[in-house]
Amino acid sequence: MARSRVGKTVESLGDYLREQRESSRLSLRQLAEQAGVSNPYLSQIERGLRRPSAEVLQQLAKALRISAEQLYLRAGIISLDEKVGGSVELAVLGDPQLTERQKQTVLDVYASFLALNAGSDAP
Repeated sequence: MARSRVGKTVESLGDYLREQRESSRLSLRQLAEQAGVSNPYLSQIERGLRRPSAEVLQQLAKALRISAEQLYLRAGIISLDEKVGGSVELAVLGDPQLTERQKQTVLDVYASFLALNAGSDAP
């Protein structure tokens, strides 16, 4: 039985990561080692089967020598379409005093507030 993909955003993230890895002339194993993740886990991310945490995205960005914000955009953590929010999300993701779970919880609550306010007529 085939495993379903996590989502379109993650699939495009995986494609983007694969392109960046190949343009850097790194094998899957080399990138996994440099980023400090397992080879099977990285393979699953590239194939769109797993959703990486913000911390893993930071590690991959560092290993690929690209902007972590680009990976956050591809992963759907931040969005350029929003007039506000990007700086809030980046601040939360960059806060070393929060755990990964706490960061994700804060981002989820923030996104729910944005969605709630977008549906109301409040200024």
